[in-house]
Amino acid sequence: MAPDMADDTDEDRIAAFYARGLERDRLARGSGELEFIRTQRLIERHLPASPADIVDVGGGPGRYAVWLAGRGYRVHLVDPVPLHVEQARAAASQSHVALAGADVGDARALQFPDESVDAVLLLGPLYHLPERADRVRALAEAGRVCKRGGVVIAATISRFASTFDGLRGGYLADPEFRKIVDDDLRDGRHVNPTNHPAYFTTAYFHRVEEIVDECSAAGLTIQTTLGIEGLGWLMPDLDVWLADASRKAVLLNAIERLETESSLLGMSAHLLTVAVRSTS
Repeated sequence: MAPDMADDTDEDRIAAFYARGLERDRLARGSGELEFIRTQRLIERHLPASPADIVDVGGGPGRYAVWLAGRGYRVHLVDPVPLHVEQARAAASQSHVALAGADVGDARALQFPDESVDAVLLLGPLYHLPERADRVRALAEAGRVCKRGGVVIAATISRFASTFDGLRGGYLADPEFRKIVDDDLRDGRHVNPTNHPAYFTTAYFHRVEEIVDECSAAGLTIQTTLGIEGLGWLMPDLDVWLADASRKAVLLNAIERLETESSLLGMSAHLLTVAVRSTS
């Protein structure tokens, strides 16, 4: 893929990045595996019991949708990347589960009736909507399609993730990456002008208080914001810990005990915010 060009739109850059197909296996190893395991655990705490109707917005290649469908939920996957929708359908078929739907769509304009589902997952859209108005619109759409009292579970990337990733992966030795990090820290807008896939693509990196404000602006009531990976994603021997059952249990317990510690939330690569639609 050619480097991002100045005349490309944000959506062009994001679409080109995901067209590489890297997302399908991202959650299968290393920090991605830790993200997946922890997100599963946090989702389990806050979803209504199955069977229930869930819309997985920005559901990508279907890792969470297929898992939830296997647990008896009726899951409708929506993603803006056609490749991801195809991969999600294939993953469901290979796992012998049925998705209620898997379609190309936009988080800002969901094709579902008002108050028609029990929960909405936004595990990707918010950090690929650089403009606040679009993020609030996506959150409001999630609230619109939720039944009264329904839950909206949204993931965001920490404002400081690229700094920590740059230290962990050695990327900060690259002046171009240092410029990306400087921009991230200044205003949260992450733009990768290089051809390096490890430097990610156009995104928005949140401070905790920003996602709280955006949920409020969308008419949602915040229940909690949690650190997903905690400090665990920065461990140099993370794969070793995840491969050993006893070490894995120790690691997950340690992360869970610190998941609400406000002074540490920003050190997690991803944050998970749980909100509900008003019952009135």
